[in-house]
This record gives sequence, structure tokens and C-alpha cells, in this order.
Amino acid sequence: MRVHVVSDVHGRADALARCGDGADAVICLGDLLQFLDYSGGGGGIFAELFGPGRESELIALRKAQRFDEARAFSRKLLAGLDGDPAKHFQAAAARQYARLFAALPEPAYLTYGNVDLPRMWAANLKPGHRVLDGERAELGGRTFGFAGGGLISRYRTPHELDDDAYAAKLDAVGEVDVLCTHIPPAVPELLYDTVARRLERGGEVLLEMIKKTQPRLALFGHVHQPLARRVRVGRTECVNVGHFAATGTPYVLEW
Repeated sequence: MRVHVVSDVHGRADALARCGDGADAVICLGDLLQFLDYSGGGGGIFAELFGPGRESELIALRKAQRFDEARAFSRKLLAGLDGDPAKHFQAAAARQYARLFAALPEPAYLTYGNVDLPRMWAANLKPGHRVLDGERAELGGRTFGFAGGGLISRYRTPHELDDDAYAAKLDAVGEVDVLCTHIPPAVPELLYDTVARRLERGGEVLLEMIKKTQPRLALFGHVHQPLARRVRVGRTECVNVGHFAATGTPYVLEW
């Protein structure tokens, strides 16, 4: 069995169309949408609505961790749109999702990232796409568990959950061979982004579950440039599958 795993797609429909080449199935760990294009290419939803220059201003504020100013800047621009700003934003997200799901191969097993909009997924799914969140699936004789989304943070991304809601999803998954999440367990080496120079939010309850149930693998994304991509927790190999938007290359899992 050969499975290709991707995370943090962030608008890369071109690479997504090729991510299943040679694989029996694809697993996607979320963050399909691209709100802000930190690479400078102007490919984010914000740039579509307000132009690359405004996107660069917002990115500069966020990189400086001036989050209150960044939110005020966004609100001012949104207020200048004709009609309901939410409708402009949702329309741009819908266009991006349509491109991404059209590119995503089948069969594919998906869970949500912290910047995803779950309510918008169903309209774009192909017959071979299966969304799992707090659920399990059997692939090639192994049990895979999925728990999507992020935890509440200062960034206020669209799909953040409180700790109790996230823990309930992990409880529903239970013991599995491979645990698939968007966020990493709360291990400092897995949470520190070496380019952004900050610790991202990881799952404390996720770490405790890994220690308790000891899956063979724990796969995740979320941190784009981690200090460490692999850390062993007991018998479990914890692996960041990579920043797909930057590399265009899936993590390959074979057995």
C-alpha cells in the first residue's frame, strides 16, 4: 500500500493535481485555502479582494506580531467593499475551493485545517473524497484516525476549537495505527517555526493521547518550517508531513 500525505496546501491546485501520482490513496490534513500569500506572489484571497500591495501591508503587520493593528487594518478595508464584506470573502473562498477540489485526486481522505471553512466543503467534494473528523478509516489493513482543526490562538483563524471540543474528537477516534491531525502534539521542537521565529499552538491533549495509545505514526502539518520534522514519543514516530504549498511534494507512506 502506498499513500501520499499532504498538509498546508494553501492554494496550490497545480501541485495538488499531481500529488496522487503513483499512490493508492491521498490523505490531506487541511489548510486548503490561501488567505495571505507570504511568498509574495499575491495569490491569496486578501490580494484578490484588495490588491497585492494591501496584502503586503497586512503581512508585515502580522510578521511584526502587531495583531491588533492587523485586525483594524483588515476591518477598515472590508468596510470599504460594496455590500456585505462577508459575501465578497465567501465568494473568493468558494472560487478557490472549486479549483482545489477539482484538482484533488481520488480516492482521498481529508480533515480540516485551522484556516479552512468546513461549511463550504460539501459542495465541492467528488465521489471519491471522504471527509473524516473525529472518525476512523481502514486503509490497507491499518486503522487511521482523523481529528481536524486548530486550537484557539491569538491569530483567530476561522476553524479554531476549544480544548474540550478537540479532546472529544480525539476520544471518538480512540486507538489507531496512524493518527492524522492538522496540528502537532505539544512538543516544543515540533511547534517552533524557524522562519517566523515563534512557537505555534500545539495539542496538549493530543500529546497525552499519543503517550497513552502509542500509535505507530502521528502525522500532522500546521508548522511550516519546524525546528524538527520528526520526534519520537515513546513508540510513536511523530512526523510533520511538510509545507505542501512550498514544496509541492507529498509525504510518502508505504507498507
